[in-house]
Amino acid sequence: MFFASDNAGPAHPQVMAALNDVNAGFAMPYGVDPLMDEVRAQIRDLFEAPQAAVYLVATGTAANSLALATLTPPWKTIFCSPVAHIHEDECNAPEFFTGGAKLTLVPGPDKMTAAALAATIAKEETRGVHGPQRGAVSITQVTERGSVYSLAELRAVSDVAKAHGLPVHLDGARFANALVQLGCTPAEMTWKSGVEAVSLGGTKNGCMGVEAVVFFDPEKAWEFELRRKRGAHLFSKHRYLSAQMAAYLRDDLWLTLARTANAACARLSTGLQAAGAEFLHQPDANMIFAAFPRAAHQRLHDGGAVYYIWEGELKGDDPDEMLAARLVCDWSITDQQIDRFLALLAG
Repeated sequence: MFFASDNAGPAHPQVMAALNDVNAGFAMPYGVDPLMDEVRAQIRDLFEAPQAAVYLVATGTAANSLALATLTPPWKTIFCSPVAHIHEDECNAPEFFTGGAKLTLVPGPDKMTAAALAATIAKEETRGVHGPQRGAVSITQVTERGSVYSLAELRAVSDVAKAHGLPVHLDGARFANALVQLGCTPAEMTWKSGVEAVSLGGTKNGCMGVEAVVFFDPEKAWEFELRRKRGAHLFSKHRYLSAQMAAYLRDDLWLTLARTANAACARLSTGLQAAGAEFLHQPDANMIFAAFPRAAHQRLHDGGAVYYIWEGELKGDDPDEMLAARLVCDWSITDQQIDRFLALLAG
């Protein structure tokens, strides 16, 4: 009953088999291995973007930070949600890799609205040389609160950015989970909605550790290559990144795993709702924020459930006090684990 994070689950057997298959003989390093050619072709085909520049790194922080650094010089600012991963969970890596570009938070909940972005942009670049200049807009899909932007919402935010000549980056650590939820194509969720660069996640969805960075404008390719090397994220034995991503994308494994995780989340959500839990956010993909009584939390922890208490303390005198939890499902969570969790919740 492990619901703490989709980072904590195992890599899929097909990904591990691919790593074993490639672990023989010799292959050229630094991304010129034959498998990288397959990955590049797969991603260009999936995104309907034959000229896209495609690169691999090992972590989501590297993917986001290097992509944003390529889009944003140090005298500009990056616009993002107050709960964006680049703001809350990357130890100022975007500021480090950009050489000092600040983050400007767009007020609101987890999903950035077009109106809030427009108002925030209007307040920047008003002090001439003395203030930060307007830079990239970064959208998180799925958001850090488990919500999914609709295509209309993505386009509305992108339209505001484009009206000011600003590039749009999409943090897609859970890209596949959002895609299967929307039932759209990768192109529709990215460049057809105004996105110029995307971090395509694999690690949270069945890979051991690999993320793709895709630029739909290949003009940015060389700068990204230099930044990746200078930032110490160009793998020598790159074939082990390529093997993971190739297996992940082959035969739509990535979508199958995302559908499995989302379905597990839906099963868990239905059970939580039936038990009277209060949802803090709409669980659109594979992440839930819900509150239920302290006594239920204590039963669950005593029974071996692992998840984060989001608001409140597990220890306390009031068994009926509502404590919020974050619950995340990955592809490996079973129905039996979910049903055991719900049985403990019910008491």
